[in-house]
Amino acid sequence: MVKDSAAEARVGVEWKIGGFSQLRDEVKWGEWGMAESNVAGGGREEALYSICLFAAFSDGGKADAEREELRRIGESVRAEDFNGAAIYQKVLLGRTTVEAEAGRLDAPEWRQLAYEMAVKVCEADGVTSGAEKEFLAGLADLLGIDKGEAAVMVAEGDAVAGAGVEVVDAVNLPSLPPALPVAVGNKAEVDSLILKYAILNGALELLPETLSTMAIIPLQMKLVNSVGKQHGFSLDKRQLVEFLGAAGIGATSQVVEGFARKMIGGLAGQLGKKFLGKSVGGFAKKGVDQLTSSAFSFASTWAIGQLAQRYYANGRSWSGINAKATYQELRGEAEPLHQRLLPQIQEQAATLDYKKVLAMVRG
Repeated sequence: MVKDSAAEARVGVEWKIGGFSQLRDEVKWGEWGMAESNVAGGGREEALYSICLFAAFSDGGKADAEREELRRIGESVRAEDFNGAAIYQKVLLGRTTVEAEAGRLDAPEWRQLAYEMAVKVCEADGVTSGAEKEFLAGLADLLGIDKGEAAVMVAEGDAVAGAGVEVVDAVNLPSLPPALPVAVGNKAEVDSLILKYAILNGALELLPETLSTMAIIPLQMKLVNSVGKQHGFSLDKRQLVEFLGAAGIGATSQVVEGFARKMIGGLAGQLGKKFLGKSVGGFAKKGVDQLTSSAFSFASTWAIGQLAQRYYANGRSWSGINAKATYQELRGEAEPLHQRLLPQIQEQAATLDYKKVLAMVRG
């Protein structure tokens, strides 16, 4: 494939994910800052992230907006030894295969982690499609995952992804630290509700089980619905997805971004570290990797809740609200709040049973 002299040629690329061929066009060479040396050397982080991207595209149905969001994520998560944009381009242009990336994972722990991450990405925007199921079955075979175990993971994920958007019983939400003011009035009650969901999702990222984080996006949808009910509104699942889309929040891209930020933290470091008294397995070079993902999920959940608060208070209208810009601003506001509430989040994580959380989400 030849680049034109302006390095801006648009090309149509046929690429494969397992047994699936998709046509990807409108790819601009000049937008990526591609550095071949950054992706040639390999590494577990690159292999894991590549498999996440293959999973994200495995249904063949990603809209232009979500593909653009995945590209943005790649450009925003760069480190000295991790170039997300270059990895994204390598996958998009068919310069690697699922088989090649699976082969770079040299231990059972990494292969298990790769499969769990792929399942979570495929489940992010709903119950897995036929194409996604086929992709996951092929990936399990490549990674040496037991077929029965793989099928159970997909079935559990489908059960969570297909959950309704009914509100969570308050008794199942975390209590707030005594230092925080008691809620008085509707807005204060909603603020407390948002904070409880944010603490719960931040705590889920600290659990050793990768699949526990499948509950995060369904819980965010339940939060938006809960805020709506406080204002006298109720949305169905399709409307909730549209709400998130208006803010530029794609379910799949949110999951991929969370994983990408773990990669920067050195996700694929030494095995067997301890955090919260539990074995984290492959999910820790050190505790900071989990703290990074906890902060990301806490901030995203808090921002989604606060954005919903403004949307519903505005009569369920975006009039006068720049949803995307406001969401990003709110995420920034949430970061210091996570640091302040970290002891509470860690305490919540120490008492969570991920199976009970998934059961709660399923209703």
